[in-house]
Amino acid sequence: MRVKSASFVISNAKVSDCPKSSLPEFAFIGRSNVGKSSLINMLTGRKQLAKTSGKPGKTQLINHFLINKNWHLVDLPGYGYAHVSKKTKKEFQSYITSYFLERKQLINAFVLIDIRHEPQAIDLEFMEWMGARQIPFSIIFTKADKLSESNIDPTVSAYLNVMLEGIWAETPQHFITSTTAIKGKEEVLAYLESLL
Repeated sequence: MRVKSASFVISNAKVSDCPKSSLPEFAFIGRSNVGKSSLINMLTGRKQLAKTSGKPGKTQLINHFLINKNWHLVDLPGYGYAHVSKKTKKEFQSYITSYFLERKQLINAFVLIDIRHEPQAIDLEFMEWMGARQIPFSIIFTKADKLSESNIDPTVSAYLNVMLEGIWAETPQHFITSTTAIKGKEEVLAYLESLL
């Protein structure tokens, strides 16, 4: 897939205020500081489409972007260690949950995982929640440039094995990416295109 056009549509904190169109949607979500905005900018080829920040928790709303005038990319707030109040975190959780349970246009969610870290309970629990509700999702391992080439596959295999030792009979589709090295872009876009 070639991204020919990408434009911001709307930000909101209510699923009822999301675009009324029936265009298919692909959501991107992950722990704060996982590199979500950088990944979105890499995939779309637009440096400033999603706001990047060194401060975790920058995305605090449901952000819709129109891609190629025929599908929406949805940038969801990060979960986990964002520097926001407990009240705000609860609000995040409420509308993230509502989005996944109510948004019929959702085709697939991409859960972003920082490849450098051991499996985190918060990520595993979130994916279990998705699986239990039969919400289709894939995993995108980010920041692959931070590991040596020889460590990438063993690290990913170890992560997926932790999932298989848990509740999973098989692991979801996964991708290995680096926004610095522009790694994984074509694979993710080709997968998106296959689902459209």
